[in-house]
Amino acid sequence: MTKPYPLLFQPEFKERVWGGRALEQFGLNIPEGHIGEGWMIADHPNGTTSVVRGELAGLGLDQVREQFGAEWFGKKGFSEVNGRFPLLIKLLDCNDDLSVQVHPTDDYEGLPKGELGKTEMWYVLDAKPDAKIIYGLKEGVTREDLRKALEDGTVMDSLQEVPVKAGDTFYIPAGTVHALCAGVVVAEIQQNSDTTYRIFDYNRPGLDGKPRELHIEDSLNVTAYEGSGASTMSTDNAVPGKWLELAKSPYFIVEKGIVEGPWNLTTTEDSFTILVMCNGEGTLKWDGGSQAYTSGQCFLLPANLGSYTLEGNSTVLRSYLP
Repeated sequence: MTKPYPLLFQPEFKERVWGGRALEQFGLNIPEGHIGEGWMIADHPNGTTSVVRGELAGLGLDQVREQFGAEWFGKKGFSEVNGRFPLLIKLLDCNDDLSVQVHPTDDYEGLPKGELGKTEMWYVLDAKPDAKIIYGLKEGVTREDLRKALEDGTVMDSLQEVPVKAGDTFYIPAGTVHALCAGVVVAEIQQNSDTTYRIFDYNRPGLDGKPRELHIEDSLNVTAYEGSGASTMSTDNAVPGKWLELAKSPYFIVEKGIVEGPWNLTTTEDSFTILVMCNGEGTLKWDGGSQAYTSGQCFLLPANLGSYTLEGNSTVLRSYLP
């Protein structure tokens, strides 16, 4: 019988017109090209990560899920829509501006079959001076206003720009118009979905030299004009050995913790736990083993792992199902 242990995966890397080489700072062996996304924990038709260490090395997350079920993933550890792992964990390198975009809710009629909506959150790992993001519409912008702005090329005047620095966090419910901009590296915790509707892409060519597809009608349909519940916070008040809640949604809870010396923790039977190591290094210990960790690594802790300890000096995001 395989004893539960923290799972580390081989990331799936995605080339994007806005990507760069910044993910190399985490010691990741990224392929050539403009690498915008590292899918660190993924169970999706467009990318599935495989275990790199221990008894299950070489198995995809989908195979682990099928083999160990609720015992390892928790009673809520599966999407009711498609049976897959419910979350997707990414690191994003925004070497250039991302397209202005919006994501649908689970109940949007235009969703591809078997696909979920996409509520997400960002934690800013690194940001150049004067870095910013686009975060929501300006107050009072209606569907008609947005359509007209798209037609006459003034859509940027309808969007809110927000300055960002390392440690900022942004909750982005489905329906929030948004875009990461150049000079930002973020950790993203999101529903397990790859559905994005592009509103505007700065009239630039894609990697193939042609303009990337826009999804104007879908975007207008799913945008939350009256507000989506998006929220932001600085995390400067996090203290060692105590979790600070960053985002709470129907799909995930995300907390920030600062590790200074040993911190004894435990999983619960209801849900797996995901740890994103934002910076620093240390050791993850559990009954039966230990594993050195460093910034950029993302661990999936089975629900039945039980007690574990984080040691070292680091900043960690903890995610689990509500």
